Amino acid sequence: MKKLALILVGLFFINSVVGQIKSTVHFTTSVTSLTSNEYQLNIIANLDRGWHIYSSKMMKGGPIPTTFSIEKNKNISFLSDSIFESGKPITKWDANYNLNLIYFANSVTFSKKIKIENNQISNVKGTINFMVCNAEMCLPPESYLVNFDLKKSKIISNTADKKAISLLNIFILSFLGGLAALLTPCVFPMIPMTVSYFTKKSKTRAQGIKNALIYSASIIVFYVSLGLIISSLFGIDALNAMSTNFWFNLVFFFILIIFAASFLGAFEITLPSSLVNKIDSQSDRGGLLGIFFMALTLSLVSFSCTGPIIGTLLFESAVSGNVKGPLVGMLGFSSALALPFGLFALFPNWLNSLPKSGSWLNSVKIVLGLLELALALKFLSNADLVIQSGLLTREIFIAIWIGIFTTLTLYLFGFIKFSHDDDEPLKLNVGRTFFAILVLSFTVYLMPGLWGSPLKLINGFPPPDFYKEWKSNTQTNNNTTLNSKIDEVHKSECPNNLNCFHDYNEALAHAKKVNKPLMVDFTGWACVNCRKMEGNVWTDAKIDKLLRNDVVLVSLYVDEQLELPESEKTTKQLGGKTYNINTVGNKWSYFQAKKFNINSQPYYVLLDNNEKTLSLSAGYNADINAYEKFLTTGIEKFKIENGNRKN
Repeated sequence: MKKLALILVGLFFINSVVGQIKSTVHFTTSVTSLTSNEYQLNIIANLDRGWHIYSSKMMKGGPIPTTFSIEKNKNISFLSDSIFESGKPITKWDANYNLNLIYFANSVTFSKKIKIENNQISNVKGTINFMVCNAEMCLPPESYLVNFDLKKSKIISNTADKKAISLLNIFILSFLGGLAALLTPCVFPMIPMTVSYFTKKSKTRAQGIKNALIYSASIIVFYVSLGLIISSLFGIDALNAMSTNFWFNLVFFFILIIFAASFLGAFEITLPSSLVNKIDSQSDRGGLLGIFFMALTLSLVSFSCTGPIIGTLLFESAVSGNVKGPLVGMLGFSSALALPFGLFALFPNWLNSLPKSGSWLNSVKIVLGLLELALALKFLSNADLVIQSGLLTREIFIAIWIGIFTTLTLYLFGFIKFSHDDDEPLKLNVGRTFFAILVLSFTVYLMPGLWGSPLKLINGFPPPDFYKEWKSNTQTNNNTTLNSKIDEVHKSECPNNLNCFHDYNEALAHAKKVNKPLMVDFTGWACVNCRKMEGNVWTDAKIDKLLRNDVVLVSLYVDEQLELPESEKTTKQLGGKTYNINTVGNKWSYFQAKKFNINSQPYYVLLDNNEKTLSLSAGYNADINAYEKFLTTGIEKFKIENGNRKN
């Protein structure tokens, strides 16, 4: 009887221990589409607190490593025998095993890459074998069956992450733009007047707070509606085309110059008084509708100050490559603009701490005007780069910026004044002094850029480093072997003095000749993020070495305006869109969309000599380690495949 009891207790213990697996690690699956018949199968393991799962790269003699196997099928082949791990590995010495143990806590993704020979396969089954432990015990090894639905695969690119980051950046910048608008003479004096109106006119404090909050919400509704209209009018392709179009950049340059002149006091940009009066008359209706029209009246009356900021934000968010950009931009701007009306209604005593209106409000407009002037130069530079006129080279751009920020420095310190400033001598306060010192420091920082300094803080704004007045002998010599048509026109210009091609077929032929992988760089003359990658990531010593020695680089500019020969001009249909291929840029834009199903820049792909992808594609990502992994993964795979072919 005692033995039976012990057996029952043992069975209960084993069952309870094995049952813990379900509560310590939780698996989900996903499928990533690499090409039309190549997939990455992902198993995501989420672990409960205190538990960990071992890496697949564990040495023999230690705990059981994680393995990931796929059912055998003659139509399934592996792109790599390795298991890719995405997570934060923890390496810890274990005296019991006399080994460094590698494991993951919280979460980790195990991935394998496969190729489907028969496109009719829609499901793939697999098994993950694993072992989980905590600080006190390890559970028995276990297997988990998984199923991958290839029909639900997602196309791989960094576009999703890029869009998320881009939208966050747009919101933050637009919110800061809204805060700047609050400090202008058109808006700032309205804050205490409007809040006092609601608190005094309302019968109770609660009603006053309610009305002020509705007023704030109405401001947001108005501006978000404006962003929604812009988002609805244009698609991503149209917005991308706008950002690289010569005439659009040139027109917007002149618009920003007008905005800057308005801020600097040359004139005021106002809406027709008849429209403003008509909207203002509706605010007397009372109720929710009257409050909404009051908010609308504020938006229209303050247009002379907010218009330049709104116009700039709308354009910047529209050409961000994300169709939701204008919507998010106006949400950020209006949230900042509406914030004080709600806060001061909730805490009316805070009104006493507001600084009084005065000449400092005009100083805000002057600062914004000079910043608009600096920003305008970026769009003139984009237009110049697209047509390659050579008028606004890197040195000239930096020299003009030095002039603008020197003027701003002198103004902040009170050495110069503008027409609407008071005649009284300026008394510097702490805030203005700190800001003036910051601008002065930035101006000094710009100066070495005239002699070739990379100026990483502003990468993406000035023209690229090879678009300059003078070129080093090294740069010329490095590229004399490249003989594509674009090289002849642009004198073999390549980022960071690298060797590169500008024609895909020539580059592919050279890659086969020297037996190296082909690095395809889809870029643009007016692409800000492309310049940031080239200036901040490609200049890293590890990345530069890989690009210089281990790959053949081809940079394909999708906004290159050089006309194709008449025999090569054509019209193509792809995904319901018509591509008029008249220029070199049209050719590469269509090529990118057709071959890789994406049309955003920068976009990087590593190909073998048979034009098959070697690793996951990459987009804009300032993480140097991630970019190094993208390169080394593809290069190592190329070496392995090349070695197998030789054997």
